[in-house]
Amino acid sequence: MSTPTHAQIALVGAGPSGLAGARNLQKLGIAFQGFEAHGDVGGLWNIENPRSTVYASAHLISSKRMTEFSEFPMADTVADYPSHRELLDYFRAFARRFDLHRDYRFHTRVLKAEPVSDAPGTRWRLTTQTGDAAPEVAEYKGLVVANGTLAEPNMPTFPGQFAGALWHTSAYKQATQFAGQRVLIVGAGNSGCDIAVDAVHHARSIDISVRRGYYFVPKYVFGKPADSIGGKLTLPPWLKQRIDSTILQWFTGDPVRFGFPRPDYRMYESHPVVNSLILYHIGHGDVGVRPDIARLEGHTVHFKDGSARDYDLVLAATGYKLHYPFLDHALLNWQGMAPRLYLNIFAPRFDRLAVLGMVEASGLGWQGRYEQAELVARYFKALDDGSPQAGALRSAKDADPAAWPDLSGGYRYLKLERMAYYVHKDTYRKAVRAAAAAFH
Repeated sequence: MSTPTHAQIALVGAGPSGLAGARNLQKLGIAFQGFEAHGDVGGLWNIENPRSTVYASAHLISSKRMTEFSEFPMADTVADYPSHRELLDYFRAFARRFDLHRDYRFHTRVLKAEPVSDAPGTRWRLTTQTGDAAPEVAEYKGLVVANGTLAEPNMPTFPGQFAGALWHTSAYKQATQFAGQRVLIVGAGNSGCDIAVDAVHHARSIDISVRRGYYFVPKYVFGKPADSIGGKLTLPPWLKQRIDSTILQWFTGDPVRFGFPRPDYRMYESHPVVNSLILYHIGHGDVGVRPDIARLEGHTVHFKDGSARDYDLVLAATGYKLHYPFLDHALLNWQGMAPRLYLNIFAPRFDRLAVLGMVEASGLGWQGRYEQAELVARYFKALDDGSPQAGALRSAKDADPAAWPDLSGGYRYLKLERMAYYVHKDTYRKAVRAAAAAFH
């Protein structure tokens, strides 16, 4: 006999975080119903998914061993930095290995999720729609949100009018789209640099407009993935920043030489750019570095240093916004640019409302998201069992946020939208693991 919905957890999304959630709920025997708008697992990494923002040449910027789920390692035959195709194969294999497909309703969107009452242990009323069928309404015991963080474009506005094409990177799929065009990429983050390196082989010209400096990390150091080297010794932030930025200059040189502004922040205070080729192409004259945009006029882009140049296409590599369209912002304790959640997971006020994947850190990997899911599953199980440990976590998350753990690791992250939910990897994983261990 099937479990009634009011005894199930509703889980939104079948990307990496959703699959981690499904696996951990399954491990503890917690009944759940998964919802996925696309027809298969993989989320962002399924390029056939209309909401996917990956492009043909997309690869991980972290290495496979630092990114994979520990209980399901990637095959030795998979590249150090896998492509989106290899990653989709990996997530499909993970879902098959643990028989996760059966607990999902595919082609099903969550239109609205709302608490039935204001009580902490309230059920959640979900309105869902499968394909073009009539919407359905059902009540669930709890709600786990894992619909990803890289799907809703953060599109800036520029002064003036542009006569050419104005795109966000979410519209970019392959470099042939740039054939014969004069292209300006706005922003030199990881996507902007990846696309610039792609486009040099097709575009008539490629420039990058930047407003701040960046730290560029090579993908390989001494022939090994850079993120797999070091990390055994724990140093104070100020010392690690000084040592690592010095070592980095030995490998990449000074980006100021290539036309970038000098960073007005220290290393690790913003996400580094992991790209071995961008400085190479700038050094070869394939890519030009331009200052911040002042205004647009016809096909001409005027820059803040007084220079100007004509372009056919301006591509905004300006990242993504957190987007939980089926949930009222107040339910997630949204403050400023992001929800304010305990351990970046638990919403105050409600016992069974959790978000997976709303966390960013250099090197966190999917195992970091898996550990989030492990904590959520253990907490939900403890709530069901009425254990005192569940009460302790509930009290911690409902306390004054000033008393919540500091997840910064002592780093002062830039006050940017994309950094609003940024944490220090080791500090964060230690806090999440400790919280999960309390339920043993």
